Amino acid sequence: MRPIFTVIGLVSALLTAHAHASSGQCGFIKDPDLQARCRAESGGGSAQCGFIRDADMQAYCRAMTGGGSAQCGFIRDSDRQAMCRAQAGNNSSQCGFIRDSDTQAYCRATTGGGSAQCGFIRDNDLQSMCRASTGGGSGQCGFIRDSDMEAACRAQFD
Repeated sequence: MRPIFTVIGLVSALLTAHAHASSGQCGFIKDPDLQARCRAESGGGSAQCGFIRDADMQAYCRAMTGGGSAQCGFIRDSDRQAMCRAQAGNNSSQCGFIRDSDTQAYCRATTGGGSAQCGFIRDNDLQSMCRASTGGGSGQCGFIRDSDMEAACRAQFD
């Protein structure tokens, strides 16, 4: 079983890494929190973050849509908080504070470490997502089995 951060948080992080996601593609995401997050990143702005029920994800969304890394301090989960600080400040040194090894490798890859870091990810969906977001392109999205992760992946390229 995947940690909850792997599915929800990493989809969120993927959207952050590629803020040019198409809001039309966001409609294919079934989870309402992830859908609101996608819409916020694709031009809807921080107002869309208010539709997110999960408090940690809402703070993450606000940090990524202009609130800056100060918003990350409102996140209770330490792995999510470290990922938020890394993404908001584009600072891979924060990735070292993430305990989950797959999430840590994803963080390093998307904050400057490049696609080589994706090889350290054991989860196949997350590895494909990582490869797509670090230069592999939308073709990698087709290897993702989780429908919300796949939709978020495709949203970054449309």
